[in-house]
Order: sequence, then structure tokens, then C-alpha cells
Amino acid sequence: MAKGGESWVCQVCGTAARKWGGRCEACGAWNSMVEEAAPVALPGGLNGKAKRKGRAPVFADLTGGEAPPPRLPSGIDEFDRVAGGGLVPGSALLVGGDPGIGKSTILLQVVASLARLGRNCAYISGEEAIDQIRLRAGRLGLGQAPVKLLAETNLANVLAALDGAGKVDVVVVDSIQTMFAENIESAPGTVSQVRAVAGELVRYAKGRGVTVILVGHVTKDGQIAGPRVIEHMVDTVLYFEGERSHQFRILRAVKNRFGPTDEIGVFEMTDAGLSQVPNPSAVFLGERREDVSGTVVFAGIEGTRPLLVEIQALVAPSALGTPRRAVIGWDAGRLAMVMAVLEARCGIAFGPRDIYLNVAGGLRINEPGADLAVAAALVSAMIDIALPRGMVVFGEIGLTGEVRPVTQSEARLKEAAKLGFEQALIPAGGTKRAASLRVTEISRLADMVHRLVGDGSGTQAGHPPRNR
Repeated sequence: MAKGGESWVCQVCGTAARKWGGRCEACGAWNSMVEEAAPVALPGGLNGKAKRKGRAPVFADLTGGEAPPPRLPSGIDEFDRVAGGGLVPGSALLVGGDPGIGKSTILLQVVASLARLGRNCAYISGEEAIDQIRLRAGRLGLGQAPVKLLAETNLANVLAALDGAGKVDVVVVDSIQTMFAENIESAPGTVSQVRAVAGELVRYAKGRGVTVILVGHVTKDGQIAGPRVIEHMVDTVLYFEGERSHQFRILRAVKNRFGPTDEIGVFEMTDAGLSQVPNPSAVFLGERREDVSGTVVFAGIEGTRPLLVEIQALVAPSALGTPRRAVIGWDAGRLAMVMAVLEARCGIAFGPRDIYLNVAGGLRINEPGADLAVAAALVSAMIDIALPRGMVVFGEIGLTGEVRPVTQSEARLKEAAKLGFEQALIPAGGTKRAASLRVTEISRLADMVHRLVGDGSGTQAGHPPRNR
């Protein structure tokens, strides 16, 4: 089609349609279709007859190779861990997250640390004035770092400024939704603008050997396109997670061409900015109380790091016709599955009771290895009997009631032993026993229930019967 026209583009996933619709057919988002000018096709396309001229590239063989690209360590170990060991020259990173979560703060700390190590860094902001950035840097104690600042939203001016700044090593663009290209008629923040600006910045990174870090955020009403539109264009995608009411922030890698995925870095929000948490397990368990029913310590794995967190469950009588199921930090659908297996295979009937499940510390758990810990917390809260002191639990639960082994069991047990735990309830088979832990292996979920309930009279391991 040689002529340009109008099309309706979803601002969440980028799907184009010929007419407006209240709901996007591709991603299901509501009220996300915005009218944009369709790009003009060039004459002589793939099916055209026009003569095409171009440089013929040379194919390379699969054998052979080059040395791995050098890394630029930022000096912030938690950030470098998530990035795969440091920043790679010529790569593009995307840091996404909700507004106010701390994206600008952590990136300002990263470029300031790199600049102090002798790297030429530029921080380009489309949301704040230069004086605002200086004030924030002063509060963080970074006022003396030799970082180049620029407040600009025009992409052409940004690229011209970078060309005139000499050899730049790292560039931060905060945020990608505020930048615009003059040749695109859409407003800044739309899918067309975000895709075009990101494409130019990625080409600049690859062509000049510069590390470009893009910041993307999503508003509550969904009017500004989220960073998912350009995830396939960049090399690394990092997401900043956490609750504003909580002091802990999780930097999670969901895509990384130069390192492991699902790696996390833990930070704590303080008056002096984001400080590293080198031992997250000890922090997440720092306020844990002993001898409380419904609390279980789960030994999980986040990327390559073993992590111990507390899972809390509360079972209470419901005054509603439909009992409530509230989950924070875990999958609500998986909670329903675990409850169904407990009822069908173990005879634990929750009935008209409200179920509340919480992962302490604001961390979100995605792995199925937390099934057994959640089940133990539910049963403990149901019968009001606390688990033994110093016990960690992990394992996956099947629909038939079996308990399946999980990966990296030995690393989980070593982390638990390092933090002073003495017992572990784990799936049978597939693991080596830790010398300093008393390990109990089970193959059926009913075995765990029997250990808590005992002989059915409400007594277990010396605990008196309590109010159920």
C-alpha cells in the first residue's frame, strides 16, 4: 500500500486495526485503541518489481567465534548481578516499573558510580529539569560525580548532543515515553513514537558501542504505552518491583542475552537512596516470630540465588456467603489448586472460611516449589498448631497429592543451614542430605498433614490442642 492512512493502534501491545474497538482483540486491554497515522510504505517492496540496490553482506560460519564482550562493572554488586556481571558495550537495556518505584534513583546511582570509575556517562531526562536532577543527586550524596546531564525530549537533539560529547560509554534515557521523533506524527508516548525512538537508540548503541539504558513506566489508567512494546528490541529487560509502603525493592531480570534470566537484586529504600542488601534471606526473616501458627519458612531459588522467605497464612470464619481468598506475593490460581488438593486428597475441608496468604517482605514468588510451604502454612493455620522451630519447607505438589522434587535442592539446604535452621521438610529423592540439617523426606502430601495433625486428636510433637 503506497498511500498512508489512518489506523487504530493498541497502546498496550501495539496491534493495529482498521476501526476503533473498545477492547483490543490481541491483548484484551480496554480503551487502549488510539488513532494514529499509518506509516507510508516505500515503493518497490519485497513483492515489487523495482530494482533494489544495497550492500551484499557476507555470511559467517557457526564454527569459530570471538572473545566474549568486556563488561563495565558499575560497582553496585546487586545491579551487576542482575545485569549478568556488568554492562556490555553496544547493548540496550530496558528498566521498567511503576512510577515512583525507584527507577530514576537506582540509575542515577549506577551512572554516578560508573563516572567515578572513569567512564564517560550521560543522563538524559525528559521528565525533570537539570536543577531537579542536581537536587536529587545532592540528596543521594552524588553531587560531585562527573555525570553529563541533559534535559531534552527531541530525539534528533539528543543524538546531536551525544555526537558532540565525544566518546560516551553509558547513556541513560529517562524515560522512553517522553521522547519523540519529528518524522512521526503521533504524540509522545504512543506505540509508534516509542517504537521509533527505541529503534533509533538501539541502532545508536550497536553502531557506536555505547550502552544505552532506557527507562519505561506504566501509568494506572494505561494511556501511555508500557515497556512491553519494545521488549523484543532490547538485549536486556529489567523490572523494578516492590510496594511503596515497603522499604525493599526487587530488581528482576526477565530477559538477558548476556546473562541468566530470572536473576534478582535486592535493595532497601533509605534516606540516602537505594542501598544494597547482600543477604536478603536474613533481612526477610529478621522480624520473624517463633511458635506462631500459619507461618512457614520457604527455601526458594531466585535466578542463581537461594532465598529464604516467610509465608504467612490465616484461616478465619467468614461472615460472607462467598468466602474470601486474598493472596499477596503468590499466584491466586495456584492457591486454589493447593486448597483443592488438600480437600480432595487429605480431607482438610476449609469450608466457609476466609483464606489470607501473604509473602512477607513484599517479595513475589513465581516458582512451583513453594506449593508444599503454602500447604503447610494453610494446615498450620487451620488447626492452629505451629511448625517445629528452625524448619524450612519446599516442594511441588501434584494434583494426585504427590510431592515432587524441585531443582537446586542442595543449594536451598545450604542456605538454610547457613542461617541456623536445623530441620527441613522436602520431597523424597533427587537431593543430597545436608550434614548439619535434620532432613525429613515425604512423597505424599498426606504425610505432611499427618505430621502436623498427629493421630487426629489435635496433639502433635508435645503441642496441646488449641482452638480450631
